[in-house]
Amino acid sequence: MNSELLRVGLIGYGFAGQTFHAPLIAGVPGLVLAAVASRDAAKVKADFPDAQVDADPYALLQRPELDLVVIASPNDSHHPLARAALAAGRHVVVDKPFTLTLAQARELEALAAQRGRLLSVFHNRRWDGDFLTLRALLAAGTLGRVVHVESRFDRYRPQVRARWRETAQPGAGLWFDLAPHLLDQALQLFGTPRAMRVDRAALRDAAQADDWFCARLRYQRLEVTLSASTLAAAPGPRFVVHGTAGSWVKHGLDAQEDALKSGARPAWPHGPDWGRDGGRSVVTRAVGEALVDEPLPLQPGRYGDYYAGIRDALRGTAPNPVPPDQAVAVMALLGAGLG
Repeated sequence: MNSELLRVGLIGYGFAGQTFHAPLIAGVPGLVLAAVASRDAAKVKADFPDAQVDADPYALLQRPELDLVVIASPNDSHHPLARAALAAGRHVVVDKPFTLTLAQARELEALAAQRGRLLSVFHNRRWDGDFLTLRALLAAGTLGRVVHVESRFDRYRPQVRARWRETAQPGAGLWFDLAPHLLDQALQLFGTPRAMRVDRAALRDAAQADDWFCARLRYQRLEVTLSASTLAAAPGPRFVVHGTAGSWVKHGLDAQEDALKSGARPAWPHGPDWGRDGGRSVVTRAVGEALVDEPLPLQPGRYGDYYAGIRDALRGTAPNPVPPDQAVAVMALLGAGLG
């Protein structure tokens, strides 16, 4: 597979499939979106007229020409579809959350190893520009020893919408939707916490699933608070980081999701305007007896790096960008938060 075109089959053409996976796959040289499993063929053909469309996802798995299958269907279907794809000999990418339970995640990890297939999970928020900026800031030691981190996704969506993510079905709710991103980022930065406490609630009128959560992760001499809300008309900062040598505060969400929702199709490598984040980013440090605010430029976001990494991993020239053991670690914390 060193130079040949890799043919990708995408299962699901709802929000995740249409907004994130399809345009990112199509934008990476060496990958082609060859087939899509969807009950709405016209919707797929309007965007990708050359893609084959199967109404049945299991029919797509039998297409011999596919090298990789991407699963972007509802959360409760991730495990059975990924298991079937691996059994069919396909390499597999699964949208987050990996599965509904830790046991399911471990089963898929073992099956992929047994079949010698690549298995990866789409933790795309590792390539948010503000998260990349934070990783660099911590690596440089600018804030000294970090003692407190707040990371949140605040949105204002007071109306419960008619979509599976907001029903009472397994895998629905904000904890399964956004906590995988926040937990994965915390694990990437700080490793496994010594303890975790999670509060979840359904706060909106007519809410059927949790639409607010707060998770508190405790490390040695470090506290990390992860939260998300659908009723934050005045959102708090995306990141607040305090250390022994200063603080960093960043406002606003990464711009890539909104760009993709608006119909942008990013080419990889990304150009200079892709992923540019205009949010306020300030480092505060002591200079003599005074505290001084210094703007910190934000790195651009790079979602395309994930699928470029998948391509290179399949060609044998790079590691899996999100190996299954890292996704299993996220599932361990996600499952613990349901208790």
